[in-house]
Formats: sequence, C-alpha cells, structure tokens
Amino acid sequence: MSQGAIPEEREVAAALQRLLAWPDMARSAQLGRFLEYIVSLKLRGEADSIKAYSIAVDVFGRPSDFDPQTDPIVRVQARRLRSLLGQYYREVGADETVRIELPVGRYVPDFVRWDGEAREPAPVDVVEPEDIADDRPPSSTNGQLSTSWFVLAVMTLAGVIMSYGISSWNAGRAETPAALNGRPSVSIMEFQSLTGDPRDLRYAAGLAVELVTDLDQFETMDVQYRSANAAEAQADVDYSLSGIVRREEGGLQYGAILTESQTGSVIWSRQISLDAAEMTRPDLLDHVSQKLSSMLGSPRGPIHRRARALIDTDAPLSGQPSLYICRMMFDLYRERRTIITGDRAESCYLGLSEQERESGQAYAAQSTLILDANLTAAGGTMTADERRARSEALLEDAIELSPTSAFVWEQRALAYVLSGEPDKADAAYGSALQLNPSNTDTMASRARQLALMGKLDLAVELARRAIEDGAEPPPWYFGVPTLEALRTGQFREAANYAAIYAESDRELGPILAVMAGQGLGDRAVVNSYLPRVLDNGAFRARGILPRLRERIDNPELMGDISAALIQAGVPAEALEQAF
Repeated sequence: MSQGAIPEEREVAAALQRLLAWPDMARSAQLGRFLEYIVSLKLRGEADSIKAYSIAVDVFGRPSDFDPQTDPIVRVQARRLRSLLGQYYREVGADETVRIELPVGRYVPDFVRWDGEAREPAPVDVVEPEDIADDRPPSSTNGQLSTSWFVLAVMTLAGVIMSYGISSWNAGRAETPAALNGRPSVSIMEFQSLTGDPRDLRYAAGLAVELVTDLDQFETMDVQYRSANAAEAQADVDYSLSGIVRREEGGLQYGAILTESQTGSVIWSRQISLDAAEMTRPDLLDHVSQKLSSMLGSPRGPIHRRARALIDTDAPLSGQPSLYICRMMFDLYRERRTIITGDRAESCYLGLSEQERESGQAYAAQSTLILDANLTAAGGTMTADERRARSEALLEDAIELSPTSAFVWEQRALAYVLSGEPDKADAAYGSALQLNPSNTDTMASRARQLALMGKLDLAVELARRAIEDGAEPPPWYFGVPTLEALRTGQFREAANYAAIYAESDRELGPILAVMAGQGLGDRAVVNSYLPRVLDNGAFRARGILPRLRERIDNPELMGDISAALIQAGVPAEALEQAF
C-alpha cells in the first residue's frame, strides 16, 4: 500500500459510486446501503458514530431495543460486505488506485491509495465492544500458559483424536432419539497463541468471533462465544471448540479441537498450516475460520454425526420432528437422491409444528422436494407447470421470511437448475456463497452448474476447494473432476470419478462413465454402464438429449455425449424421442 496522501473526498465518493454500480453489489440492496452508510458517515467526520447498534437500526431496520450480543445481523452483513469488497478488488476493480476497505473486526472503513504491494496485516481490535461486551478471554503474556492450555496443545499435536472420537459415538450411548431432535449447541473459545511473541496475538484474537459468525450461517446449530474458562464453556452446551496457533517452519499452524461436553472426550481435531506468504493475507482470520467452518458446519461433520446416525437407523423419533432433524433428512436426500430419502424428508417437513413448517427454511426445502418429482411424492399428482408454480410460490415466501438465509438462496438456485434457467441459477448460487462462503455443498453445487454451462475452468477450482475442505465429500461432488479428467484425456481417472459420481447422478453419471470407458478402449466399462442409461425412466419418457438439454447449456458437451452414445450403440431415435 502506498504511503502517499490520503484520498480526497471526491475520489472516495467516485470509488463508492463505482462499487455501488457493480452488478454483484447492486444485487444486494442491503449491502449497498450498508456500504454507503458507513462511507458517508466517515466522510462527514462522524466515524465515532459508526457502531453496531446504529447500523442495525439505521440500515437494517432493527427496533430501538436491538441487542448486538443476541442478534448477529451486523457482524454477518459486515462479513458479507468485506468478502464482496475483496472480490471486487481482485476482479473488476483490480486497477482501482483509491480503495474502500473494511478491516476485520471494525465497521469504520479505511480509504487508501493502492499500489498493488502486499502488506503485513496490522494488528486491529477484532471485536466491537457492542458485540461481545467484556467477555474477551484474558491474553497470555510472556509466554506463560495455563495448565488447561498446555494440555490442549499436547492433545492437538498428538494426532490421536479422530479415531477415539468416532468410537465414542458408537459406544452404546444412553440417549433417546428425542435428545437428538433439537439443534446441537456449540461454544467457541478464542484460540491461544503459543508463539511467545505478543505481536502474534493478532493471529488468534478474534478468530472465535469469525467462527461464531461463520457457523451461524449454516442454521443447523446454536453457536455461542465463550470466555477461555473451560468449565464455563462446557457447562450448558453439547460441544466446545478451542484451539491454538503456533509458529512452524517459517509459517503458522492452527490446531482446533472439538470436545463433547457430556463425556469430556475430544471427538475431532484439525490442523491448518500456512506458509510465510499466506501469513500476510489481510483476511487471514477469515480464511482460517472458513476452512474450519467448512468441516464443522457440514451435515457430514462431527457436530451432526449423532443425528445422522439416528436417521440412518430408521429409528422412530419421540414426539414431533424438529426443523433441525428435517434439515438433516433433507441433506441426506440431496446426497443419496433416492425415493426413500426424498419421501422421508417430505414426511418430516409435513410433520413439523405450524411455526416451523411456515419458516423460510422449511418452505425452501419443500420447494426443491416438489420440483424433484422423480424422487419424491410431493409433486407426483401435479403437472410440471403446477409443480413450478407451487415451488415458485414457496420460494417467494421463503425469501421474504429469510432474505439472508444461505440455505434459502441455495434452494432458489436449485429450483432454477431444475427449471432449466442456468444463468439465474448461477446468480442465486453467488448470493448463497456471499452469505455462507464456508458451505462446501454450495461450492460443489455451483461448480457443477458452471461446468454444465461450459465454464469448466471456473468450476474446477471451486470443486477442488469443496472436496479438499469439505467433510466426507459425497458422490455428487465428483461430477466436475470427471468432466475435467475427460477433457484432459485422463480416462482412467475419469472412469474412477464417474463410478463415484454415478452413485448420485443416475442420468449424467452413467453417460460420463460410458465416455470414460470409450476413451480407455475398455468395452467392459461401456457395457456395465450403458444399460443404466437405457433403463433411466426420465430418458425413456422423453428421449435422452431432450432431458439432458434441461440440465446442460453447453453445445460442445452435448455433442460429445451424442457421439459417445451413438458409438456405444444407442439407436439414433432414442436420443431425441421416447423409447
């Protein structure tokens, strides 16, 4: 960053207008108002009045009794705005010399002249007083550690945690199914710096707040910020997350552990290593938080494994189902895409209390279940037009009730996919990832959609992140790697990926496997998957290519598929009409 003169007011105002006109910013009126509000106040010399409370009331319409400690709206939107600003200056605004920045943990923007040089992130107060009040953990000074943190360091570095944790879930617990019906609760403690250098506190302080904000966006757990007192943190929650950061080989290593409160057992751990270059990232804490949240927030992650185990056993729930358990069933349906999982999810949502059934989450999930009539009974008695109309009505209600729900926007995107509107789907996926950039399911879903739109180069990196950062990537994550391997001629790899992908996508998966088998010259692979193509009900009812055109907006890929199927022996008439 240049050390020259501070930008003039007119330069900042012009930079603001360019940002507000940027389509990605313009799509979110709330974020635009947020940005304009804080920039205008600072330009008027009123930076001291930029607080969580004033933003919540003046920008987001919260009532005068708004409490920043119980309502995270400002933190969530500040996080979204910070992410959008970073995206703008990496992409269309890369040549901007006057920039508006929102430092992590603050709501007062900075106006800077930019010369493109990397810079070491400056220490900042990463928590607004309104957000956490006086509940900050005490800092460790002069390299002295409490006994509990020394034990934490040893446990984190030992690397023996995961196998023990998995067995503890399966060891004959005395809980009833009803105990797993509600959302799990998690306390997040600030990470402890073990470097011995007080300047390194910036690498840990505030990470807990970022994690609370990130994990909140999954809407599947109750997340609380807690002090470093372990007894307090575990007293009234299901799980506690704590961690350390230390120097290692010129870089940093973060270690996180998740403890089950009932047994005191450590059930999950994760290490994240960053090199010297990554340490200079201005969004360092955000980056680490996203990686941890991608694992912890996943429906296949450690926090939800007990509920998932309950669903897999088909054990009856005690009493009325909850929105949480329905969400777990819905996620299982999306992974397996079977009639059984679809019907169970549908029945669960229909059995909710009136209050939960009329929520944004429930409406959004039901809209997808109705559109996916091949796998659920929800839309079975409706015509295609009736299903689309009903789904659209549910989504409109969902967005009105929960306009900042990443889950709702992801279902909005899926509805566009199922309706054959890929450009609208991509825009909705963008909104979902702005709200929750840690959701690897959304990453993988958007990556697949980009690939089917002919944007494979953009899709590959997104799919790679989803697979590397996600918890137990399900089969449908592997559609993009299959397409990339076919493009680069890695046919053995393509065949392996296609075999996985075909478990979840019974239309496109077997076709890609046929194409991989042809590339290998392996007739056995072709003969194994070709019957699955010809037995597909949707293909038989409409013809193979007409059905695929609803999903694929890429003439080159469609041409490759057509040629491959003809070479495999599929009759030409079966490609274009019912058979």
